[in-house]
Amino acid sequence: MGAEKDHIIWYRLRGLGLLCLCSLLFFVGAYIGNQKSITASSTVNGRKLPIYCVKTEEKKVALTFDAAWGNDDTEKILDILDRNSVKATFFMTGGWVNKYPKDVKKIAEKGHDLGNHSQNHKNMSQLSKEEILQEIRPVKEQVKALTGIDMKLFRAPYGDYDNELIETVVSDGYLPIQWDVDSEDWKDYGVESIIQKVTEHPHLGNGSIILMHNGAKYTAQALETVICRLKEKGYRLVTVSELVYRDNYHMDVEGRQIKNN
Repeated sequence: MGAEKDHIIWYRLRGLGLLCLCSLLFFVGAYIGNQKSITASSTVNGRKLPIYCVKTEEKKVALTFDAAWGNDDTEKILDILDRNSVKATFFMTGGWVNKYPKDVKKIAEKGHDLGNHSQNHKNMSQLSKEEILQEIRPVKEQVKALTGIDMKLFRAPYGDYDNELIETVVSDGYLPIQWDVDSEDWKDYGVESIIQKVTEHPHLGNGSIILMHNGAKYTAQALETVICRLKEKGYRLVTVSELVYRDNYHMDVEGRQIKNN
């Protein structure tokens, strides 16, 4: 009887041990799962950052165009992109969308990325949360009505942002996008200046986001050479949506988006 009792006690202790082990494994798994469910962190040293570029081993970069004024060269730009089998990203203001709805549709039909550039191209760091939402929501509605596309990318006019802007656009379903290579085409320095600024830029590298403007004076003339030289350097040109991570990432001090392990 004593031996049988000892066996019962041993089995109960073993069962209790297995229960404790299972519980421990459950809580460890839940902790790890919770860590993985943290979708993103854009905060570095207390400051919230937009995505300037992306850390990737692939030789790919994103070509982007801000569309806030002018439209003389949009068709030329689209033809050049088509001819070179390149998809780009267009960040459009509400004013531009209202003025050139056919071109918005054409950009979407050709498979390019569509991004929100605010309604009125204001310095948005100077706006309240309510005013920020008033700047971004009408553009989204206009573009969806024209194309059926829900825009998920936002670029602040002038590259002007603060913590509240980043928090607000992220809470409204956007990834805030900046750039690390500026063509400076908006300065109208000429074709060669644009080519040199992009293709020889010190920050150009895997995951770069390149800023251009569809309404700048020399952009269309420089574009084909820019594309060719980037390809000669081994880069594949992709949309911002293809380049960035949607979740499970963090940022470094340079605004580089890094995938969590």
